[in-house]
Amino acid sequence: MHPDSGPRKGRGATYNPDNRFQPSRIESESDGWWWEQAAERIDTQVIEEAPRSALSWNHSPDLGFDRSLNPYRGCEHGCVYCYARPSHAYWDYSPGLDFETRLIAKTGMVERLREELCKPGYVCRPINLSGNTDAYQPIEADYASTRSLLELLLECRHPVTLVTKSALILRDTALLAEMARHRLVRVFVSLTTLDNDLKRTLEPRTASPAARLRVIRELHEAGVPVGVLVAPVIPAINDCEIESILARAAEAGAASASWTLLRLPREVSPLFEAWLAAHYPERAGKVMSLIRQSRGGATNDSRFGQRMHGEGLFVDMIDQRFARSARKLGLGRRAEMGLETAGFRPPHRQQDLFG
Repeated sequence: MHPDSGPRKGRGATYNPDNRFQPSRIESESDGWWWEQAAERIDTQVIEEAPRSALSWNHSPDLGFDRSLNPYRGCEHGCVYCYARPSHAYWDYSPGLDFETRLIAKTGMVERLREELCKPGYVCRPINLSGNTDAYQPIEADYASTRSLLELLLECRHPVTLVTKSALILRDTALLAEMARHRLVRVFVSLTTLDNDLKRTLEPRTASPAARLRVIRELHEAGVPVGVLVAPVIPAINDCEIESILARAAEAGAASASWTLLRLPREVSPLFEAWLAAHYPERAGKVMSLIRQSRGGATNDSRFGQRMHGEGLFVDMIDQRFARSARKLGLGRRAEMGLETAGFRPPHRQQDLFG
């Protein structure tokens, strides 16, 4: 185990692994003199970045979108399994505690997006908001970048999908309801567990399970189409909850459901194993064994078509259980929820606003 590893209050990662682009090694050795223990609490720091573009593009056949908006880098939610953690190394930060405590807020996103939507030849397809980190993480309450982006998308009748674990999205219920009237939005709530104790360590600064069910219910009542994502399914940790999660989500008003298997790319694997050792030492071996059985003997499989769901007997069992329960509850597939693109109209250019 890493020498500085250990649970921190309100944080998911238990330590900071090396930045793979600037690796360093620090070892603690007692010399008999007094030394300060690692702080139990770590404050969140935010810096700002002015990006050159707003949209990020991908060509992955595993994703239901080819473009996304990410107002923030890093995520204070602190989900220990987050597949976006390795991207923090590009900023000379660690994918561990740095990812959830040293955040980057992008400024000028609305202006950049306006410019990109006005480009000749732009083809309108749904944009995913939160493709990398949660657009409704706590700093959104101060920056309101997500709300400003949604207002622009409504203005030009551009469809968008949202994925979140936060109850802060309810702040924008009226705006989302207006978008829904034009078939411009779908919201997906990631509901990993109904167990509050598990949530506190696995996803420490996300909304509680009850709050996420309230998000589904209130958005549904406002006319906003909502789906539930059981993501990720973690062997021997939350796979036993699949049926109960789907039942509660359907009761709250979810219209669709999908699931993904835990992914452990790059530095996420040792971070997750350290989390297991800290919180579930008695079943850590079983969890990692099932993961390797589902990933061709490794802890991760990055191949298209495999990275989201894996393969093998365990995956087949989960898929059958999920499909049977979703069918019984009348929950459709995420891909079945279409959005309107025909009404798109490029927004006014910034200089046109004063013309």
